[in-house]
Amino acid sequence: MKFSVLMSIYYKEKPLFLKESLESLVNQTKMPTEIVIVKDGNLTEELDIIIEEYVDKYKSLFSIVNLDKNYGLGIALSKGIQVCKYDIIARMDSDDIADITRFEKQLEIFKKYPEIDIVGSNISEFMDNPKISCSERNVPEEHDDIVKFAKKRCPFNHMTVMYKKQAVIESGNYIKFESLEDYYLWARMLNNNCKAFNIQENLVYARIGNGMFKRRSGISYVKSELKLQRKFKEIGFINSFQLIYNIMCRTIVRIIPNNLRKMIYLKLLRR
Repeated sequence: MKFSVLMSIYYKEKPLFLKESLESLVNQTKMPTEIVIVKDGNLTEELDIIIEEYVDKYKSLFSIVNLDKNYGLGIALSKGIQVCKYDIIARMDSDDIADITRFEKQLEIFKKYPEIDIVGSNISEFMDNPKISCSERNVPEEHDDIVKFAKKRCPFNHMTVMYKKQAVIESGNYIKFESLEDYYLWARMLNNNCKAFNIQENLVYARIGNGMFKRRSGISYVKSELKLQRKFKEIGFINSFQLIYNIMCRTIVRIIPNNLRKMIYLKLLRR
């Protein structure tokens, strides 16, 4: 089964992290047919050098999309989706590390259940060493549980998903939505009767740090989440009660001190 990998990169990425991420992609038990890298605006010289190194080494594998400026993740991925040649697309973040069996196991699900449109997995989160996990983010396995979970929290780990290109496009593709473009897409796909599954294994090692918890705070993030919840209500994905409940819970988490928010994530929202 042929498939594409889609990755977006912008100038603030760290070269070493990118190299580790790309290395994990080219050492899979099931190799990608193509890897599409979207350069979201001009990159640093160090990042460009690493990309050129892999393009030279794997000449037929990589396809590079150059955007004239930094549009943000939603726009970058929407353009990348259009470039991908194959109907099955795997997402990957430029600072995370894929388990060597990730693609093999996800493709097995598509082969076993052809009605499935999106397959994700759990993740192991780490600070410096991927072999030393500081937390895990587990998501529901079966479709009905995923839909139920999605009405309260994001039902997929974005860097783990593999999906059908046509299902994404028919659901409206990625749309610019500050920090929440993936969650908005999942809700629209599920609302469009796309079938989902999450493998109950950690197939990606996700890099986190104190900065992650700080980014998920503040008035701008609260406004973005309020806007998203209203969108969910507009498309009929949640009802009025769920809207009010979600807004109350999310607003509290975003305005509390960073250390307390970190504790909630690691102790209550993670395993």
